[in-house]
Amino acid sequence: MDNSNPKHQLPLITDRIVATYGPIDVPLQHLETNLLPSRENMVQLVEILQQIIFPGYFGKKGLDYHSIKYHVGDCLESVYELLVSEIYRGIRHGCKLNENECSHCEEIAASQAISFLAKIPDLRHALANDVKAAYDGDPASKGYDEVIFSYPCIFAIMVYRMAHELHKQGIPLLPRMITEFAHSKTGIDIHPGAQIGQFFFIDHGTGVVIGETTVIGQNVKLYQGVTLGALSFPKDDTGKLIRGLKRHPTIEDDVVIYAGATILGGDTIIGRGSVIGGNVWLTRSVPPRTKVLISDPQLIMDPLPKPVIA
Repeated sequence: MDNSNPKHQLPLITDRIVATYGPIDVPLQHLETNLLPSRENMVQLVEILQQIIFPGYFGKKGLDYHSIKYHVGDCLESVYELLVSEIYRGIRHGCKLNENECSHCEEIAASQAISFLAKIPDLRHALANDVKAAYDGDPASKGYDEVIFSYPCIFAIMVYRMAHELHKQGIPLLPRMITEFAHSKTGIDIHPGAQIGQFFFIDHGTGVVIGETTVIGQNVKLYQGVTLGALSFPKDDTGKLIRGLKRHPTIEDDVVIYAGATILGGDTIIGRGSVIGGNVWLTRSVPPRTKVLISDPQLIMDPLPKPVIA
C-alpha cells in the first residue's frame, strides 16, 4: 500500500463512519428493509395532482371537453399507484407486524388513497376561491391565467390544501414532506396541520411562516415575511416539550396582515376585519375591526460629503 497517497486513509475513515451507525439517541440512518416514502415519488405526485387540479395549465396541453375525461382518468391511475405506495411506506414504518409485506398496511394505504382522491373536487372549489382572492387582491394581476401560472402563493396553497387533507386522514410523513417541498420552491412555509379558510391570499409570499396550530378564517390576506408562530414551548416536569397544545394564533375573517408582521401565541386572536401593519410584533389579542401600527421611526437624513475631484 502506498502510504504516501492520502487516499489510503479512506478504509479507516469508512470504518469510523460506519461505527456511528450503531444505536444512538438520535439515529441519522434508516437501515431497515421497510422503505421510507420517496422524495422523488412525492415530487412526481404533486406534479400530477397539479395537472388534475389545473388541467391545460400544467402538463399536457391542447385538452378539450372531449379529451379531459381520458386525461384525468389516466392521471388518477398514476396518482393512485403513487399514493398507495407512499402511504404504505409511511404507515409500514410504524407497523408492529413482522411480515416483509404487510397486507393490513396495503389495505389501509389503498383505502386512504381513495379517500384522498375523492376530495379533489372540493379541493378544486377551494383553490378556485384562492385564485379569485389573489386576482381580486392584487391590482397588478392581469387575469386568472397569470395568477395560476406565476403566483407562488397558488402553488404553496394548493400543496398545503392537499397536504392538510392527508394530515386529517392521519397519514404520517407524507403531508410534511409535501409542504416542505412547496416551502423549498416558494419560500412559503405552511404546516399541513394549520386550518385555513376560503379565499386565502399571500401577496409576494417569501418568508411567510404559518405554524401547525394556526387557525385562519375566510378572506384573509397576508404579505411577505409574516410569521404566525409560537410564543413559547411549555415543558413537562422532566423538561420535555409538551406536544399537541395550541401554540399558534387565530386569525379571524377579513383580516389583512402587512409585510414583516409577527404574531405569536396560541391565545392570541386577531379579531375580524382588523388590519395589522408592517413589522408589528403582537403577543396579545386584538379586538375586531382594529388597526394596529407601530409609531413612525425617527428618520435621520444627513447630507453626504461632496466627492473630491482630483
